[in-house]
Amino acid sequence: MTPLEAQQATLAGEHAAVYLLGVFGAQASESRQPELYARLLDTFHVHRKRRDQLTVVIAAAGAKPVAAEVSYDLPASMDTAPELNDAALQVERRIARTYGQLVESTAGAERRWALVALDDSAVRQLEFRGTPEMFPGTS
Repeated sequence: MTPLEAQQATLAGEHAAVYLLGVFGAQASESRQPELYARLLDTFHVHRKRRDQLTVVIAAAGAKPVAAEVSYDLPASMDTAPELNDAALQVERRIARTYGQLVESTAGAERRWALVALDDSAVRQLEFRGTPEMFPGTS
């Protein structure tokens, strides 16, 4: 995979993450589930920032950034806090895989940026899951 292909794949993943996390945040109750709501909101903002950064990097390389889909598949059920938490965990797992590919395909400052994002995703997975996982982003 070329660096540009990896960047585009990661951008596509970030588009999905922003969409899904926005939906999950809208389903969470700030008053009844303040910790989950805050975690979802923070995660949404982080992924939106990364999406925007990737868009700039790809455009600066002279390529057209991949566009977001009109919509993305939602989980079958998002009625409870545990279901929302699990759905957000799945989003983090998927995006970690794309950042793993980006680390593998890039070098220098781009690789360092991708490593920071992968590390952050591993920490977020831990926050959503509550238990550590070996080698996040590889499964």
